Amino acid sequence: MLKHVSFLTRDIAATVAFYERLGATTEKNLTTTEGHRRAALRLGDGHLQFFQITGESPAPHPHWAEHIALHVTGLRALLPALKEDGVTVTRDLQPSPGGRDMAFVQDPDGRQVELLEG
Repeated sequence: MLKHVSFLTRDIAATVAFYERLGATTEKNLTTTEGHRRAALRLGDGHLQFFQITGESPAPHPHWAEHIALHVTGLRALLPALKEDGVTVTRDLQPSPGGRDMAFVQDPDGRQVELLEG
């Protein structure tokens, strides 16, 4: 069973705020004993963890095939609000292969995030 997936981030506060807006709950937001910023976010039964480490930069792949997929509620209302706040939309609202509303956006580090009405 998967425990969590961990990523680097440039700005932990912006990243936490972005994922909280998509329904995540912050379980940990602290400074490690090594002096790194760390946040652990719960998304349903899954977890994402982010580290902000001085001198390290995230390098997400720009292709949609490498992404985080999240179920969200009210995607038709959420997507315009995200656009208004400056979030980059890389695939606009469209039906998923299963027929549900789907879109792709980028998180603050440029990581692809699939939003699926759920």
